[in-house]
Amino acid sequence: MSLINLIDFNILGDERGSLVSLEQYQNIPFDIKRIYYIFGTKDGVARGFHAHKELKQIAICIQGECRFIMDNGKQKEEIILNKPNKGLFIDVMQWHEMYDFSHDCVLIVLASDHYDEQDYIRNYDDFLAIGLNK
Repeated sequence: MSLINLIDFNILGDERGSLVSLEQYQNIPFDIKRIYYIFGTKDGVARGFHAHKELKQIAICIQGECRFIMDNGKQKEEIILNKPNKGLFIDVMQWHEMYDFSHDCVLIVLASDHYDEQDYIRNYDDFLAIGLNK
């Protein structure tokens, strides 16, 4: 089973340009309670390095590109996000790392809940231990 779960969003538009609509329980499989975006990332910077106990997310690179490593504790897979109509579903208990951000990268993330530091697993060994106990 692949760790990479991409959601294809329909591109709507005409000669004026393109539009992608994101709607909870339509093409987003959860309540959207938080939206954040990452931009202006400096060369050589990596981000992420955590998993969530309960939070689900969808990451969309709406401009530029970046790489993700997805890890479930048993296998790792890598993907380049570079299309504004493709969303990477980040499920619970998926360690994720982001790197190789292009200078123009804008990565938007839709989250199923508000920010809660208690939901984060920031230590990889803790992530592995929790995953083995599930």
